Amino acid sequence: MMRDEGGSVRFYCTAGAGMEAFLLDEVKRKLNATEVEHIPGRVFFCCHSNLHDMMQLKSAERLFLLLRKAPPTSLPTNPGKAASVIQQRIVGNPDVWSGALSTWSSLQAELNGSGGRGQKRKREEEEESLNRPTFRVSCRCSGTIARSYNSQNLNRIIGMAINRQLGWKADLRDPTVNVYLSDDHCVVGIPLLRQPLASRTYLKHTGLRSTIAWAMASLCNLQEASVVLDPMCGVGTILLEAVQECPNGVFIGMDSDEVQLHKAVENVQAAGQEERILLIQTSCTAMPLPAASVDAVVCDVPFGRKFSCSDDMTTALPHILAEMERVLREGGILVLLLSLQLSALIKKLIKSDTLDLQSHAAGCDEDAHTSETDAGSRETGKLKFAFNSLILQSKHRVSLGSTDALIHTYTKRHTTCDAQL
Repeated sequence: MMRDEGGSVRFYCTAGAGMEAFLLDEVKRKLNATEVEHIPGRVFFCCHSNLHDMMQLKSAERLFLLLRKAPPTSLPTNPGKAASVIQQRIVGNPDVWSGALSTWSSLQAELNGSGGRGQKRKREEEEESLNRPTFRVSCRCSGTIARSYNSQNLNRIIGMAINRQLGWKADLRDPTVNVYLSDDHCVVGIPLLRQPLASRTYLKHTGLRSTIAWAMASLCNLQEASVVLDPMCGVGTILLEAVQECPNGVFIGMDSDEVQLHKAVENVQAAGQEERILLIQTSCTAMPLPAASVDAVVCDVPFGRKFSCSDDMTTALPHILAEMERVLREGGILVLLLSLQLSALIKKLIKSDTLDLQSHAAGCDEDAHTSETDAGSRETGKLKFAFNSLILQSKHRVSLGSTDALIHTYTKRHTTCDAQL
């Protein structure tokens, strides 16, 4: 088991592609973690926090106790020689594994509590589990190793090495030994929780992945009593993540789909947030809200086969964006999850995606001397859309599994050439 010089335990979390930056920030901020580093899909850290605190990480997929982090391992094609290399490079020092098992058992006891049992009986059970440890192997590999060995073969080879070197017995019960092998990394760990951190007990119906929904909510820079709007809320996932971050906020969800809104109602009820989240059935192109009335607008813009939408989103997006800009106050934040195609479209719509403030202001002056309809009119047909007040702050590319998407974050600034609706 890996510890830093101060004696704190070394952990790691897995993260979806593109989510590493959010997780790096979260472990530093919430856990006061040290020695924080990352590789694609994994963030490593040391901390003295208890397991309950680590369970509050919202951007992580799974949490592990780190046994070994080593340079890449090249396996011989001969199975016998491969087993020998694994024994030396992956299993390593048996004392490390014994220490890890002891720490794992202590953390499990901390999580489960004594349950009313005496301390003597509790110690006896811990000692019994340490004397007769069981395990199963879950191995993922990529790169050169994956071309020579599949995961099933590696599970068997690693399992035999652990059994031979450590005397542990293979079993389908926990703890599971997780091994990740690539051309760049060798990571070995034991999961600390049965359920992924990404699983939310308060969601009855799933929609957008909860980790990405949380990341979008975190980009809203929520303050005390912030008013947050999701104009296409679906089953309400983003709002339910945002509620966790802003206890005294006001949250409004809108959707034109009655079925989706009904699921959102059930999710809100299951989470016990009926008094915090207001749900309204309405069109996102005609929102029943005054201008400049919300502090943050956050939205997973529908796209693709998984995210069906009755309208052609490439046509509808300018109109939707115009309403979002209208209801957002000056200094407010707009966070959008967009397909790669819609991201390219919005880059054309919002000048500040490509122009700095000075050149953008000059563009406003130039527009003022052109025809009135070409100065930022949001009328339909051939008239031009111009979103002069929205300033791009960041873009984050994230994986949705079968496809990638981009999270765009904007702030709304005051401009004298804002178009009037």
